[in-house]
Amino acid sequence: MNVEIITIGDELLIGQVVDTNSAYIAGELNRIGIGVYQITSVSDSRQHILTALEEASRRVRLVIVTGGLGPTKDDITKSVFTEFTGDRLVVHSETLKSIETMMAARGMAMNVLNVKQAEVPSRSVVLRNSCGTAPGMWFEKDGVVFVSLPGVPFEMKTMMQDELLPLLKKRFKCGIITHRTLLVSGIPESELALRIEEWENNLPQDIKLAYLPGGGVIRLRLSSYGEGAHEIEKEIKKLKPFLDKQLLSDNDEQIEEVVARMLTKKGQTVATAESCTGGAIARLLTSVSGSSAYFKGSIVAYSNEVKENILRVNAHDLQKHGAVSEQIVTQMAVNVRKLMNTDYGISASGIAGPTGGTPLKPVGTIWIAVATASKCAAKLLNYGNNRENNIQRTCTAALNLICEVIFNRL
Repeated sequence: MNVEIITIGDELLIGQVVDTNSAYIAGELNRIGIGVYQITSVSDSRQHILTALEEASRRVRLVIVTGGLGPTKDDITKSVFTEFTGDRLVVHSETLKSIETMMAARGMAMNVLNVKQAEVPSRSVVLRNSCGTAPGMWFEKDGVVFVSLPGVPFEMKTMMQDELLPLLKKRFKCGIITHRTLLVSGIPESELALRIEEWENNLPQDIKLAYLPGGGVIRLRLSSYGEGAHEIEKEIKKLKPFLDKQLLSDNDEQIEEVVARMLTKKGQTVATAESCTGGAIARLLTSVSGSSAYFKGSIVAYSNEVKENILRVNAHDLQKHGAVSEQIVTQMAVNVRKLMNTDYGISASGIAGPTGGTPLKPVGTIWIAVATASKCAAKLLNYGNNRENNIQRTCTAALNLICEVIFNRL
């Protein structure tokens, strides 16, 4: 069983908005055994949408569309669907009542555009939107199911969970799709590929392996489409000896989730002292639910003045070695741990770029450190001149370093 996802909006095609809806929808569909055949983004153009719907209907039996359901003139999805299905728009009374209740709760008066949002194709099944004013819709044409969802991510996600997924499970015979992802760090992708080449060459034909590098870590995803879940488990057992200390997790976790799990398990805490990352390490650590149990706080010491006055970094060492040095990140990590009274202190200081480098310390030169009560491990990173990439990779490297300290791998 396959589906095609179509996202609508000029904002997607000019790079103003990143399409996160498709990723979420694909993930949720995979969990119930529906695979994604293709993802397409189209403009707010009647003909473009009609063409995409027609082409998708030749490839799959289920098409899910997001976007274009708002109250303004550029939101044309409903009118295009009525043209595509030969239907007409009618006011859906339950949706209208829901919109009136929501507007009243917000202290806002109804207008003609709000009423228009309650219009739906007469032959559609309406999917209730408990978070917004745009209803979802379910159509059928020539044996193909078309579903229209709002483009606002939190509205779409709620509708997927509350309305669409239960309907899909009833309507379609879903297959079995199994994915397992292992998190690997501290090894280049090419070296990893050579290390596990023998194992990879002997994988069963119904198991696919994908390398997903990014931010200093590599995710190895094993996928099976069918009754192969137990085979994946067998292959993971065979793979683990090849990965040795580079394996952080075999449980579909992000690196921040690995840190969270280990700190929670040990009942330990952490704080960060950040310069070039500007609080991004703290943001990752607190992105995990329950982070208040292990994360105490962060000091973003962007200037030397803050490093000296708040983190108590030695002024002479700053003058002698510079802020981007092993000596300074060591003091930052040690001192933030003491200031916050935590088990671990993480620090980062570097030249994220694209300007600010010198011949001795070019852009991409970054130091990170992790301190405990008894030791401090520091590491020099050498990246490129892309600021965003440097910050992302530094955050991952810092979390990887605390994993190595927690796992006693240093």
